[in-house]
Amino acid sequence: MATYPTSDQLLVVIDPVARRTDGESVRIAKDVLSAGAAAKVCLPDGPEEFTRALARRGSRRPVVVGDDRALLRAVSALHRQRELAGCALSVVPVGGSLSLVRSLGVPTGPVAAARAVLEGAERRLDLLVDDSDGVVLGTLRIPPVSPRQEDPAGSAAVSSGAGHPWLRTCQSLVRTLVTRPPRATAVAGPGGPSRLRVEVDGETVVNLEQPVEAVSVTPGGTGKAEVEVRRLSVGAEASPLLAQGRTVTVSGAGFRYRADAVVAGPVRTRTWRVVEGAWGLTLPVTG
Repeated sequence: MATYPTSDQLLVVIDPVARRTDGESVRIAKDVLSAGAAAKVCLPDGPEEFTRALARRGSRRPVVVGDDRALLRAVSALHRQRELAGCALSVVPVGGSLSLVRSLGVPTGPVAAARAVLEGAERRLDLLVDDSDGVVLGTLRIPPVSPRQEDPAGSAAVSSGAGHPWLRTCQSLVRTLVTRPPRATAVAGPGGPSRLRVEVDGETVVNLEQPVEAVSVTPGGTGKAEVEVRRLSVGAEASPLLAQGRTVTVSGAGFRYRADAVVAGPVRTRTWRVVEGAWGLTLPVTG
């Protein structure tokens, strides 16, 4: 891994959502980065300005201050510009949805994350790219997983009524009164695919005759994707089907999927391929 000197010139792109949700963490991150390197701070008002700032970065190393969506937006923009191979991204996590950056090994505190930007090293990571040129950094899930299911810790401050005991009491009462549907019924709800064909490197893992509960696809870090298919069963739970490969194709009667922080679809078929070492992320040096 190539270590970056603290004398690097940085382009610090602060996501507008981060500024609105946690201005204090943004200020701390900006102060730490500016004290340790020559940092140009950019405050885009929306996604288009965010993308333009990255495109005009010159020789500056880009640092994203924001949540999972901001990181995904940056990687997607650099991928479309075909500049991922020669660019190492850094991120200071600020916001409500941080499960992706946490899973990638980025510190979630603003001071620790900013110091990792200054003192860390680049790690090359695999990327999933689909046939519409979309990217997946972490995990692809079918059917989509809600943010609360995916990141219960990160969403607690928003969705659990933090600071309002009366709201938590009402929520607990509602959960108590609502009858949980049977497992098979819950999976077959609106938007949740019940029958899919999943192929890995051209080999069928599950066919349309077998209803499935969920499919997940993750870049494995070895140039191959790790695929898990959970078959829908009534009674005894069926063991998940596991596979690895460089291409994954899913087809069915109109399904939605969650790629990192974004829900897409419905589509009838989609193919993802693994691009080994496609993008670089600055992470703390360990060991």
